[in-house]
Amino acid sequence: MDYDRIILGIDPGTNNMGVGVVGIKKQKAEVIAMDILKLDKLANQPLKLKKIFETVLRNIDHFKPDELAIESAFFGKNVQSMLKLGRAQGVAIAAALYRDIPVFEYSPRKIKQSITGKGSASKEQVAAMLQNILAIGELPKYLDTTDALAVAMCHFFQNKGASGEGQTSYTGWKAFMADNPGRVSK
Repeated sequence: MDYDRIILGIDPGTNNMGVGVVGIKKQKAEVIAMDILKLDKLANQPLKLKKIFETVLRNIDHFKPDELAIESAFFGKNVQSMLKLGRAQGVAIAAALYRDIPVFEYSPRKIKQSITGKGSASKEQVAAMLQNILAIGELPKYLDTTDALAVAMCHFFQNKGASGEGQTSYTGWKAFMADNPGRVSK
């Protein structure tokens, strides 16, 4: 299918990295691909980072996304874990920039809120909501995969694209009602 836009979503991690690709056609989203990169068998951090870089490049070259949306690093109690996550995120961002793909970051709370309406939602709640929104038959074994789709969908919901396509601003209720007669009941 020919899409108006393709968004590559990344849920960064140094043991599991989720990858989700969403196609947008006439402001409707559908799953193109979702996968997980398992990194726990690799011997050290530099090898994991190299694999992340190569995987993001391979996905960019294959799916030709217009944008990359990635979950931003969040403050945690374990500084070492946060540092590793930040490196994984940085390498994924570097791969996108290497291919001149614009990058958009979203906090975990913002992603959950945009999908479920609740910023403290669990991975399972996010996955269940995406299953309905995107008509996903069977959920994947690893929820890092649906987390990556959530990042892509968050970008779609928040921006309707980097170009501002689909975004309308209103000066008040009167202007909104004039543009949306079917959405307002009297």
